[in-house]
Amino acid sequence: MLNRDTWSNEAVAQTIRSNFIFFQVLHDTSEGKKVCTYYNLTTLPAVLVIDPITGQKMRGWSNMVHPERLLEELLPFLDKGPKEHHAILPQKHPRVTHNSALNNIQDKEVEDDEELMWAIAASLEDGEGASRPPIIDDEPKPEKDSETSLNGELIYPPLPEEPKSSREVCKVGIRLPDGRRIRRSFLPTDSTKLLWSLCCSQLEDGQKQPFHFTEAIPGRPKRLEYANNLTFEEAGLSNKMVTLILD
Repeated sequence: MLNRDTWSNEAVAQTIRSNFIFFQVLHDTSEGKKVCTYYNLTTLPAVLVIDPITGQKMRGWSNMVHPERLLEELLPFLDKGPKEHHAILPQKHPRVTHNSALNNIQDKEVEDDEELMWAIAASLEDGEGASRPPIIDDEPKPEKDSETSLNGELIYPPLPEEPKSSREVCKVGIRLPDGRRIRRSFLPTDSTKLLWSLCCSQLEDGQKQPFHFTEAIPGRPKRLEYANNLTFEEAGLSNKMVTLILD
């Protein structure tokens, strides 16, 4: 049995697509080496269920996994989302030791690995590693150019009708602060400002609370601001998952 036999199974593919964010990486790449080191993987291939909030490994399998076994052992993760799993975990209080200085050094050494955890949390749902242009660089952040009404509410452009399914649409997934996920299709030439038009109605104070989006990728998170004035094609957001962050 080969690794592709597991992921090509229709039931497995549907379960992963509906309930998880899929992130696959080769062990000999820089990202793969970080995963192997951080989670102490000695036997490959390996499948991990990662808590996107804490980066903790919730479940793991080594070698080839039969599709039926994988589906059965994934069942506990289908009933509750990451926040529910995180809430029921016992709270661990940090112990005060005389090695705090050494711990600080070790924390610094795993800084890159923590960045990788964020990459896993908001990685590509389709698992493809195609290159994409950065959403924003190190230039100073432009000022927000959303209009403000007399009552202090932010005014975003009207949201057009969702384009019908075709090869030329950009499908984007958005993770909201409360853990919900929404999906929407846009035209490649549409402005990314429409993400704000879509999400402001999903937030309690969306018309008054500014927010931005991040796409966590290996290296460092990319930040998408309202004033970036990019199209979905320019931002490289087709078939991507972004996270809404309140300012």
